[in-house]
Amino acid sequence: MAEQAPGTRVPTVIAEDVHIVYRVNGARTGKGSATAALSRIVRRGGEERGVRKVHAVRGVSFVAHRGEAIGLIGSNGSGKSTLLRAIAGLLPPESGKVYTDGQPSLLGVNAALMNDLTGERNIVLGGLAMGMSREQIKERYQEIVDFSGINEKGDFVTLPMRTYSSGMQARLRFSIAAAKDHDVLMIDEALATGDAKFRKRSEERIRELRGQAGTVFLVSHSNKSIRDTCDRVLWLERGELRMDGPTEEVLREYEKFSGK
Repeated sequence: MAEQAPGTRVPTVIAEDVHIVYRVNGARTGKGSATAALSRIVRRGGEERGVRKVHAVRGVSFVAHRGEAIGLIGSNGSGKSTLLRAIAGLLPPESGKVYTDGQPSLLGVNAALMNDLTGERNIVLGGLAMGMSREQIKERYQEIVDFSGINEKGDFVTLPMRTYSSGMQARLRFSIAAAKDHDVLMIDEALATGDAKFRKRSEERIRELRGQAGTVFLVSHSNKSIRDTCDRVLWLERGELRMDGPTEEVLREYEKFSGK
């Protein structure tokens, strides 16, 4: 990661008028092969009948900088997780552009871990998937286990992931991701499943990542987590960016809107 000169603001993510549209297949309106269906589309010059468009993100623009921790808030279905997936390169925008400096990493509560493999094996595979060397994983292995707290009530790290509670799995996912310094780390509700002690450790780690000139995005329904972790907030509603500004200022308006 390139060094950041004092006083400079280095962009890490630029979103320019981003629109994301899902296409959802509805009920079939007739019989026939896939070839026949394709022929009907070509003849009409449009979408296959029964395909519904969901405009999940509508014209969102912002610039994120190194050292920022940015909260994403909004009602359920407002487009927060969809926007993160676009930043991570997992969803192509229908229109608009997303530019990133460095490799974005998306951590969500549904991030893939192998249920039939042990926690120990998942730590190795997760580290390799993030680009860590086996030597780096070996050096940080005990730190990952201790951070997750999964061994506090037994040697769970040697057991298959399917024996873990959802909270243990979420803590291990975060711990693996947090073992590496990231250019851009996106966290989708991963702190919501841990206990108070783990949330405190997680928030401290996020502050460390910011201090190392990384950028952190946090999706959370906990306004306390946003307040404790983020210095800036993007508020999405029905796919549109309703407000972008300092944490307290945006949360105050959001709480008036949502009645929280």
